[in-house]
Amino acid sequence: QVQLVESGGGLVQPGGSLRLSCAGSGFTLGSYAIAWFRQAPGKEREGVSCISTSGGSTYYVDSVKGRFTASRDNVKNTVYLQMNSLKPEDTSVYFCAAKRACRLASLDYWGQGTQVTVSS
Repeated sequence: QVQLVESGGGLVQPGGSLRLSCAGSGFTLGSYAIAWFRQAPGKEREGVSCISTSGGSTYYVDSVKGRFTASRDNVKNTVYLQMNSLKPEDTSVYFCAAKRACRLASLDYWGQGTQVTVSS
């Protein structure tokens, strides 16, 4: 059974940090680029980041550049999103998704999401 499971979300104060994990099972995560998305209530889903299969290339939406860092450990079948200097506007449900390449829009697998709340 193919699964992507996100973890690491929670409540954090503005300026704080969280590290999200996206663990894959039932498929070879290392064969896929992994994208992170977020969606806040009443808002459209937003692409946040994408990391290539090898981890050699990463892409970020402008609003998180310099604050978020994606990485991966293909041996552990896990991708990470380190989020620093968090702002209230980063509050969302964060999802990870697997796709063949970052440049492609089509998603092959996706997780259920993890809630990130940035509030004092």
